[in-house]
Amino acid sequence: MCLLKSVCVVLSADVPPVGPMDLPLSLLEMGRSGRFELITYLPDQPLPPQSTLPHGLPPTSLGLEREVEKRFLLDPAWLPIHDTDFAFQKVTERKVNVDSLLSCAPSPLHSGLSVVRDPTTGMLLDFTEVLLENTGLSAKNSLSLQRQPGPPSESLRGSNTNYPFLPGGMEELTLDQIKTRSEQEEEIDFEKDLLKIPPGLKAGMDFSDKDAKIAKPEVNLMSLLSTLENIPDLLPEAEEKEDGKTGEEAVKLPRTNSLEDLGIKAGKTDKSKPKENPEEKKKWAVPVDILSPCEDFYKRIPNPAFKWPFELDTFQKQAVLRLEAHDSVFVAAHTSAGKTVVAEYAIALSQKHMTRTIYTSPIKALSNQKFRDFKNTFGDVGLLTGDVQLSPESSCLIMTTEILRSMLYNGSEVIRDLEWVIFDEVHYINDAERGVVWEEVLIMLPDHVSIILLSATVPNALEFSEWIGRIKKRHIYVISTMKRPVPLEHYLYTGNSTKTQKEMFLLVDAAGNFLTKGYVSPAARLHDTSDRRPQKQMWIDRAVWLTLLHFLSQRQQTPVVAFTFSRTRCDENARSLDSMDLTTSIEKAEIHSFFQKSLSRLRGGDRQLPQILLMRDLLKRGIAVHHSGILPILKEVIEMLFSRGLVKVLFATETFAMGVNMPARTVVFDSIRKHDGTGFRNLLPGEYIQMAGRAGRRGLDATGTVIILCKSGVHDMADLHAMMMGKPTILQSQFRLTYTMILNLLRVEALRVTDMMRRSFSESHRDTQAHEKRISHLKQMLASLPPLETEGQLSDILPYYHTATEMQNTREALQKAIMESVNGLKALSVGRVVIVNNKQHLNALGVILQVSSDSVNRTFTALIICDKGNEEVAGKAEDSTSFQHLYNTALFIPEGPCSHTVQKLKLQDISAITVKTLKVIPDRIIDNYNKRQQPRFRADPPGQAISTATQELLRLAEANPGGVATLDPVNDLQLKSVDVVESSMRLRVLQDSLLDFNCVHSPTFFARIKERMSVQEELDRLLFLVSDQSLMLLPEYHQRIKVLQSLQYIDSSGAVQLKGRVACQISSHELLLTELLFENVLSPLAPEESAALLSCLVFTQNTQTEPHITSTLKESIDRVLSVAQRIGQLQRECGIAQTAEEFVGQFKFGLTEVVYCWARGMPFAEIALLTDVQEGTVVRCIQRLDEVLKEVRQAARIVGDSVLGSKMEKASLAIRRDIVFTASLYTH
Repeated sequence: MCLLKSVCVVLSADVPPVGPMDLPLSLLEMGRSGRFELITYLPDQPLPPQSTLPHGLPPTSLGLEREVEKRFLLDPAWLPIHDTDFAFQKVTERKVNVDSLLSCAPSPLHSGLSVVRDPTTGMLLDFTEVLLENTGLSAKNSLSLQRQPGPPSESLRGSNTNYPFLPGGMEELTLDQIKTRSEQEEEIDFEKDLLKIPPGLKAGMDFSDKDAKIAKPEVNLMSLLSTLENIPDLLPEAEEKEDGKTGEEAVKLPRTNSLEDLGIKAGKTDKSKPKENPEEKKKWAVPVDILSPCEDFYKRIPNPAFKWPFELDTFQKQAVLRLEAHDSVFVAAHTSAGKTVVAEYAIALSQKHMTRTIYTSPIKALSNQKFRDFKNTFGDVGLLTGDVQLSPESSCLIMTTEILRSMLYNGSEVIRDLEWVIFDEVHYINDAERGVVWEEVLIMLPDHVSIILLSATVPNALEFSEWIGRIKKRHIYVISTMKRPVPLEHYLYTGNSTKTQKEMFLLVDAAGNFLTKGYVSPAARLHDTSDRRPQKQMWIDRAVWLTLLHFLSQRQQTPVVAFTFSRTRCDENARSLDSMDLTTSIEKAEIHSFFQKSLSRLRGGDRQLPQILLMRDLLKRGIAVHHSGILPILKEVIEMLFSRGLVKVLFATETFAMGVNMPARTVVFDSIRKHDGTGFRNLLPGEYIQMAGRAGRRGLDATGTVIILCKSGVHDMADLHAMMMGKPTILQSQFRLTYTMILNLLRVEALRVTDMMRRSFSESHRDTQAHEKRISHLKQMLASLPPLETEGQLSDILPYYHTATEMQNTREALQKAIMESVNGLKALSVGRVVIVNNKQHLNALGVILQVSSDSVNRTFTALIICDKGNEEVAGKAEDSTSFQHLYNTALFIPEGPCSHTVQKLKLQDISAITVKTLKVIPDRIIDNYNKRQQPRFRADPPGQAISTATQELLRLAEANPGGVATLDPVNDLQLKSVDVVESSMRLRVLQDSLLDFNCVHSPTFFARIKERMSVQEELDRLLFLVSDQSLMLLPEYHQRIKVLQSLQYIDSSGAVQLKGRVACQISSHELLLTELLFENVLSPLAPEESAALLSCLVFTQNTQTEPHITSTLKESIDRVLSVAQRIGQLQRECGIAQTAEEFVGQFKFGLTEVVYCWARGMPFAEIALLTDVQEGTVVRCIQRLDEVLKEVRQAARIVGDSVLGSKMEKASLAIRRDIVFTASLYTH
């Protein structure tokens, strides 16, 4: 360490002051060398510095010891505030600095300096102050990407106090807009809705465009020359660019002999041009033709971001071209068609662009597999699942969709650098429980992120892509291929006799043709053997499996995946093959070596678990089982051995087909019926295709073999045809409201829950764009109509219109009820006199001649009296909606000679059924009328039957000019339902009220209101359709808001309170867990008891065993159930459909004892004996429980309960051990 030398220039004390004649000299010390120089200076100036180092030597670094002491022992930030440990006191006396608590970060500068330069020379001329935008933006107040990054600790997962980034397709609102925006507010068109006349003045401004009103400009030679003069002109480039369109149109003027034609045509094109709007006809989903080959692929992409050792298929090339253009794609193809190529290219492209990619998968096992595959290919790959976090700084992150949702809501900084999000297995959006997560993520993704969707073949890929394109306002390119790289052959196998042991019946060939012969043969064979004595089903199963597997083994058609829709049957089938050995001695050695190496990380006791010992024996013989009850590490060992071809027969449940890319030579279906949680049903075509698609290994097999076992009989041919040839399940919205979603959106003012609902796939049928176009058109129509007169006699015209409309609707409802009743149809039989009102007739009497047999659109042929000359429907007849017959009940009586017409009437044309009937001869009347419609018989007089009926009707009208008595639906037709009685009473009230209106006395009153009201009604209907009020989930949203307000998660204005902020942290069962926290249910419990109690949130099965638990735990379980009961009842009171019993029934306490003993350190082998739940399920529940404990710890931190937080940490540490938390084989 160098010591600083103090330097002083030695000057003699008795030197006289400087005189005018003295030389201006001074001494300057040079550095630290001891050398001086003589320098001159101006006498009027101050003395120059006397050393070249006026401040001494530059500072040097501290000694290491001193630095450590200063940084780690004396720095207050490192010392515990409340711990007065003597050891710390000895090192340093801590000084209390109260002011440090008041320190706050300096506010950002709102302005900066900008340099002004000379544009020609570039010389610096001046500095000007400029205002800086977005300086105050942060993650706590803005959705903008311009905001400052948050602290590094929050960069990955974000924080629940952060705003999310603005979702793509939503416009960002300013603070003022947010304050003023309300649901009732109408948008103002600042071009058309401007007020023109100021208050108190008679005239005002005219804002209309004068030029637009000129209908036909005068055409003369000079005007045409002026139009054409800018074609040959050498205009500057800038002007040409501005008027590019005009120039182009001018150049393309057609040749014509008439200058006038030219002028008129030009005028027309100019006029029609502004009306065209390409946005209106835009389709967001763009289907890509995969049949057209990409011959110029390598020309268009000379330097691809990634190269494969094989030639790409056409659909892969098309997808890569779209990715290079930074477009979003939806790729729908069969299993093993090569969809992963698209994902790989996106990852390579983001690495080339130095951006990031997120790959999401529906299940954790698939995430782990993809991590291993991509890690080997790209290297720079990270993994984020509930319990694992590996290389989070990588350019490619693999995660489950739930974690991506959480990152989007919490404003993670990763989103800034994101270029692609790849959604694998998108058809999982149909999952009732978790499908909503996909929709939330797709809606919340910001604008700069492109989307890649990979899915099995789905019928409505275009519709789904159209929805995404519309909410994101970007094109989605749909690339769909039905081609299978390895075609499948589907067989039936009976194997119940020596004849059929080595016989399979081809049902669907490789070309996809259904062969009926393949069905008839096995059905006949089974019929031959059906008279044998019955055997036990288990022995039949065992015999069929043994014969089939021997047969397939001889034909070298292994590996085989046998799909069995029951975990118990999977285990039984595998155990029943104890006599079968499918591996060679070399393979046995390889299996043994791999098995031992994989399980070497387990503790000694865990290696001796019954399930592991059983599986070891099965694996050595080439047999394995794969379902959710198997230990995760064991499942991974089985998957790896299967992919290496060492497992010859794998008994698996449906989950094995979900994304896990493990193709086999043959797939066998044990049955085609499964239990879906509510009951047994046949497999859906989509499920069958997904599982059958595992057959056929690309590059190894010419065809894949799919076999359906017929053990107890051949399945119905129609069922087989529907399952094999039917269309896969369409993508359907599973969108539902959750409390977490509502709270996460309520805490951000600029985002509304209704926006999320409107953008969901379930609301994709709302064509808002077309509606809004029609609304603006209707508003223009309404403005162009003459204003409504509501003075004098017409003062009650609007109430009259509404009354008359209600009356007509009530009458139509009554008529429908009459038509659907037996008595009503009897009354409307041949000969019944009715009153007819339609475009042609007003209160005219008619008699029914015929009733059609069509029950849906029933018509009545009737003879109706009319004026002479009014026999046919006139073109300009008054519309039936004029309601004239409602207030004018007087029957029609012809002014001149009475004529007649025969017409087919609809139900709405018959306004009343009278009590009168006539004796008529329908056939004669209809034949005579039809005959007289022919031109040569038109002058003939009507026949006797028609004349008699017409005279009877006329006599009836003249005898009752005020109206004939009609049949009452309630009293006469005996229709006693509540609706009919209410409608009938309402109709009478409305009829009586019509007499009080004055407007009926004005003869032309209705023409004035009808057109305007029909436009207004359509406008109101469309405004309702585009408003939030028409959202399907809106009532449920209001119900859930009521629940949150009652529990004080939000206040009356919708602001999120402390309880709401806590609930935002919790991903499932948020209400119950938050209530337990605030009611201190967990406080009296030990860490292991807390873990045991919270296991009810993650365990969903029913168990037969009764857990033996402590009294404290029993009390806590009762408290949990009472809290759940209270929440369930509150939800029911607020209108939510779920009953309190259903809500409470979600929480199962079957694993409390298991978790309690595990947290206290009991070995896994012993806790497995405490329950009938399979080992794999226990492991998965404890893993999920760890995630719940982390969430509770975070929630406790928000509440400020440090004791509970540390308790949760201890509980988490207690369960994170041994086989339950062994690292995945894929990640190491």
